[in-house]
Amino acid sequence: MSNPMIALLMLGLFIVFIFLGFPIAFTLMGMSILFGAYAYYQPGQSLLDNNIFYLFTQNTFSIMNNDVLISIPLFLFMGYIIERANILDKLFLSLQVALRHVPGSMAIASLITCAMFATATGIVGAVVTLMGLLALPSMLKAGYDEKLATGVITAGGTLGILIPPSIMLIVYAATAGISVVKLYAAAMIPGLLLAGLYLVYVLVRVIINPSLAPKPKDLDQIGFWKGAYMLLTAFLPLALLILTVLGSILFGLATPSEAAAMGSAGGIILAVVYRAFSWPRLREAVFLTAKTTAMVCYLFVGSWTFSSVFSYLGGESVIKEFMLSMDLNTWQFLILSQLIIFILGWPLEWSEIIIIFVPIFLPLLDHFQVDPILFGILIAVNLQTSFLTPPMAMSAYYLKGVAPPHVQLWTIFKGCFPFLGMVLLTLALLYAQPRLVNWLPDLMYNNASTAAEPADAGPRDSEAMDPAFLMGGSSAEVKPSESGAAEDKKPEGSAVMDPAFLSGGSDKKTE
Repeated sequence: MSNPMIALLMLGLFIVFIFLGFPIAFTLMGMSILFGAYAYYQPGQSLLDNNIFYLFTQNTFSIMNNDVLISIPLFLFMGYIIERANILDKLFLSLQVALRHVPGSMAIASLITCAMFATATGIVGAVVTLMGLLALPSMLKAGYDEKLATGVITAGGTLGILIPPSIMLIVYAATAGISVVKLYAAAMIPGLLLAGLYLVYVLVRVIINPSLAPKPKDLDQIGFWKGAYMLLTAFLPLALLILTVLGSILFGLATPSEAAAMGSAGGIILAVVYRAFSWPRLREAVFLTAKTTAMVCYLFVGSWTFSSVFSYLGGESVIKEFMLSMDLNTWQFLILSQLIIFILGWPLEWSEIIIIFVPIFLPLLDHFQVDPILFGILIAVNLQTSFLTPPMAMSAYYLKGVAPPHVQLWTIFKGCFPFLGMVLLTLALLYAQPRLVNWLPDLMYNNASTAAEPADAGPRDSEAMDPAFLMGGSSAEVKPSESGAAEDKKPEGSAVMDPAFLSGGSDKKTE
């Protein structure tokens, strides 16, 4: 059997082991060492001197030394702390009061609460479960249609993997070797577009058929000033925390890791202010953070070692040649790859898809002239469907676990279908108008401001703000005598913000 055939056997056995229920991270590492020992075998060499062990330890060190991945435990800790800050019930009630004159106010409040809480935590299961305990009984008691009420919660809870600061986007950026900052900027419009489509769908449905979402009667007695105070104390602090963390990243004031640390500190302050901070809760948040971070790191170690052995045996070239032999154009490649990811979303978590299977497609992006940032956003939107598509709609199962007994699983599935249509519509819009993804990062991070860096300036932090922004100028405004030297040494593209963005212009217009 040739080496490429052994590589395909390796991939096939891995898929079989996944469906048999073996732990994925340890299966990856075990198969990598087993097949790697064969791939790197040299006659007369002892087993412990095999290069697979050197490769494994080097990959482990590289993962633990990756600066991008530092933000993962910090964002996770922020989410777990906020989850335990008892803010969700206050946020939901304050939004109900503020929106009580809007058709379907409780459903709209549930969607906004889900979107904000999912953005702050990035943990789909936690958001859907907590909202199922808090909002679903309230909506059912008010006479809301079961399908609408359950669909709102299952769809809103999944937005956290798309809207920044999404942990999934950090993992994809580390896998694809692209800027987290640009990826966050690219995800803003698609994320808000999808959330907006959810809101429009609910409003239109309720306006057409008001019986789906009767107006609650018990909120009319709350006065304007009391409602404003509720918003000020519940909605505003969490919104400010999210905007501070996200704004510091997008405007280049802090790297994602620094912003995540600031968000973790902000989460602790919120918990203290809401009198929900305690040693047991802190210990639980730290434990869950360490557990999830270890899982992601083990997946990275196993995936990188697996892909190294797979490529060394010639498996990557076989897949690449097979894809190229199909003579696909760019759109056909995108549709095929997204269809495969859609199918993988049924049995697998997003982390396993991003770390294990997405790297198979990444080497093909250059050939098909696909921007890796656009590809990542398409994946992030596509993976929304994996949480909403029966029979493996995980959001539906999360909700069923806490829903009242009379709410059937099939009812929750039917509630997911309209929102699944909104996800597919968003995907279609992104295919038709890729500028929905690229417009904001191109506007904020064009590279004109880096054109005049001297050759001996050293490497530039790709996630730092242009210092000239604080002085009202642009580093692209160079003297004529320096322009030649600047053109000779032009740095690679980075996520440095265009200082003219805030003034409505472009520093490319400088003479």
